Amino acid sequence: MMLSPETCQHPLGFFWRFWREMPKPGLEVEPTKTITMTDGDYDYLIKLLALGDSGVGKTTFLYRYTDNKFNPKFITTVGIDFREKRVVYNTQGPNGSSGKAFKVHLQLWDTAGQERFRSLTTAFFRDAMGFLLMFDLTSQQSFLNVRNWMSQLQANAYCENPDIVLIGNKADLPDQREVNERQARDLADKYGIPYFETSAATGQNVEKAVETLLDLIMKRMEQCVEKTQVSDTVNGGNSGKLDGEKPAEKKCAC
Repeated sequence: MMLSPETCQHPLGFFWRFWREMPKPGLEVEPTKTITMTDGDYDYLIKLLALGDSGVGKTTFLYRYTDNKFNPKFITTVGIDFREKRVVYNTQGPNGSSGKAFKVHLQLWDTAGQERFRSLTTAFFRDAMGFLLMFDLTSQQSFLNVRNWMSQLQANAYCENPDIVLIGNKADLPDQREVNERQARDLADKYGIPYFETSAATGQNVEKAVETLLDLIMKRMEQCVEKTQVSDTVNGGNSGKLDGEKPAEKKCAC
């Protein structure tokens, strides 16, 4: 059976047709901004999932990112909710020249952190292309629980090493801080993921964290397409598996 990104179940395969005209090499994110588009007027639909214990500030973080506002009166999320934002993603052409601009529709899913909603939350893992893994800088316990969230991600996401950004939120409360930056960076280094300290109250690093995650996703998509094109060339256009070959393990290279 011949397989391609258009027919496979990998979340990135949905976006194959948009990458056929993508300039190479390299990508860089244009500073995020809200733009006016009609429904369906975008090149990509990308789903991101915010994870972490209840009370770490996932809802206020996403509200700051999408609306550039802070609302300290949000109640605890029940089940799952999502916000949306349209951004422009610029590619980098040859020799560092400006490439093509693509319109991206981001769906940012806000998950409940309570244990009683855990089974509902994990059901959304496989459809997400990237994860904002958050803890509260004023709560040592929420930081310790990052390891539990990582275990759930590795078990339930579309592959073993999905694109993740670790976020220590509430950086605007230094007097209440329980997690130092060295602790958090060591954990991020252990997992090989970027780390940001953010504040939904002030907006510190909120856009930068999301833009970094988007850039990781787009670069992975580029690599996926390039490997598929090489495979098609080597196999004479047939990138499918031979009959009887064992299914591929749950990897994230493509």
